Amino acid sequence: MGRNLQSAKRLRPIDLARGHGLSTQAVRNYEEAGVLPAADRTPHGHRTYTPLHAAALRAFLALVPGHGHRTATSIMRAVNGDATEEAFRLIDESHARLLDDRRTLRAVESALRELAPAGARGPGAAAPRSGGTFVGPLAGELGIRPATLRAWERAGLVRPRRDPLTGYRVYDEADVRDARLVRQLRRGGYLLEQIAPLITQVRAAGGLEPLGTALRDWHGRLSARGRAMLAGAAELEAYLRERG
Repeated sequence: MGRNLQSAKRLRPIDLARGHGLSTQAVRNYEEAGVLPAADRTPHGHRTYTPLHAAALRAFLALVPGHGHRTATSIMRAVNGDATEEAFRLIDESHARLLDDRRTLRAVESALRELAPAGARGPGAAAPRSGGTFVGPLAGELGIRPATLRAWERAGLVRPRRDPLTGYRVYDEADVRDARLVRQLRRGGYLLEQIAPLITQVRAAGGLEPLGTALRDWHGRLSARGRAMLAGAAELEAYLRERG
């Protein structure tokens, strides 16, 4: 079937471009990048394409939403270079990243569910005169050492201010919230560098409650990515069949 397609109707660059909403320069760029098989040339040096090239372009454009432009390009290069095992490895890596993102989302949701109500204090959590709590009481409340809180501060995960009278660290309500979230995620096995962007997202959302909308959006993006990977797989399989 692939050979029949290759010898079937010849397409000009503009035919291929218009059929996919692209410019002719984009089509040429994709060929040069290895996304498309090499085109035949007329005696005058003009490129000619076939339905097989159209199938390659459809596969690439379908792969991009789920895998990203760079990975989609690498997948198509591997296929066109008869290195299908490498293409499958790249696809597997994308699916593994998606699974890891899903696990991270579940960890964040679990951590949020397990957080005590904001403002709750342990029996020894006496507040300083200027409001908030000091490092010792907060560490005791979380069941960690004060040195751990200071390490989280150096990583940017908590941002206590200094009491103007004593110079001690003071953790306000937002700091306590962030510290509790870090504690839950650390218990889930996450590294500080993995937690940092999540804390940034909490701060950008304005707290835990508004974060619910961000988490729903996150779910939606992951689902869309998963469906896009399915669509890309279908088009890639069709292209592989046409290649014969």
